[in-house]
Amino acid sequence: QVQLVESGGGLVPTGGSLRLSCAASGRIFSLGTMGWYRQAPGKQRDLVAVISRRGITTYADSVKGRFTISRDNAKNTVYLQMNSLKPEDTAVYYCNVEVPLTNTLVWGQGTQVTVSS
Repeated sequence: QVQLVESGGGLVPTGGSLRLSCAASGRIFSLGTMGWYRQAPGKQRDLVAVISRRGITTYADSVKGRFTISRDNAKNTVYLQMNSLKPEDTAVYYCNVEVPLTNTLVWGQGTQVTVSS
């Protein structure tokens, strides 16, 4: 099985920055697309950004130009650099990883990001 450990969430003021990390461990041969999603209270879980194994990225319109997703395949880790944070970015952020070996999607436990106004 593959486990994901997320880190880097916290409380920041408007305009601040945070860097989220998500490290995969366990029965890994290689990982497919890795991504970040977020869920605010009372709302559905939405895509924030994804990155393919080759580095092709996709972003939600609301974060384009402010967030940057990256990955280190040697470390089985995906990152989300978040700049110019806004109160509307407040949510629980979840990491998601495709595991081709088992044809499964794995979710992290979530990390809280709170942006104060």
